[in-house]
Amino acid sequence: MNRFLPRALMAPAVATLFLWMIVPLVMTLYFSVIRYNLMQPDQSGFVGLENFEYFITDPSFTTSVINTLLLLGSVILITVGLGAAIALLIDDPFPGRGLVRILLISPFFVMPTVNALLWKNMMMNPIYGVLAQVWQFFGAAPVDWLTDWPLLSVIIMVSWQWLPFATLIFVTSLQSMDREQIEAARMDGANYLQQLRYLYIPHLGRSVAVVVMIEMIFLLSVFAEIYTTTGGGPGDASTNMAFLIFKQALLNFDAGVASAGALFAVVLANIAAVFLIRLVGKNLDK
Repeated sequence: MNRFLPRALMAPAVATLFLWMIVPLVMTLYFSVIRYNLMQPDQSGFVGLENFEYFITDPSFTTSVINTLLLLGSVILITVGLGAAIALLIDDPFPGRGLVRILLISPFFVMPTVNALLWKNMMMNPIYGVLAQVWQFFGAAPVDWLTDWPLLSVIIMVSWQWLPFATLIFVTSLQSMDREQIEAARMDGANYLQQLRYLYIPHLGRSVAVVVMIEMIFLLSVFAEIYTTTGGGPGDASTNMAFLIFKQALLNFDAGVASAGALFAVVLANIAAVFLIRLVGKNLDK
């Protein structure tokens, strides 16, 4: 009875979560093996793996995979590098440190769509944007970021939003360091670079693994920034996997191909998650 009661109380929540995850997955599996166009729903039929073949052979597929990997790798490098640097800068006490930490973390709470609109209209606009005014101040011609550098623009937007997350994790990790060990290293004559190499960086190893794992899972599904700013263009220059699936579903009205693409993205995300979970596990065991 003592064992049955807790399980009985948890059963409704577990069943709800199970249905919430399994039902959409089963429906996606079903639509991925049938021909189902939203404009012609009465002409559906079983096609096997044809939808997967169509999605993979799409001319935009290779570009979207490359863009997804570039976006993923660039944002992780930027957020981990700058996040660690900022965390180290604000680790030592100074007047107003609490306010600075709040300001640094605040961009993470901005919705992706708002973030994209802010960068599109206030920062990267080639006529009245902040970056255009800076360029003109130095006598250079303003850059039309969203047209000339679309993928880089999206990388900057996403990095700006995820940088506070990495900074917060690293700041929390640094607060758990043994201060006596740091003071002992300083008394033994270790300069800052030596402290950074032998104390700070090894201590941040676990935090880096956690940040990379979480960001990789979420960055595979970046969509709002692309949809709001570049629309995947010019051409396919800023199209990633998530946006390509959106195009198949709601622009081409092909739910079958979009479902096949969604399953392909799920497989990639799970492969990345398993790899990173093992990586984090190895770091925690050390």
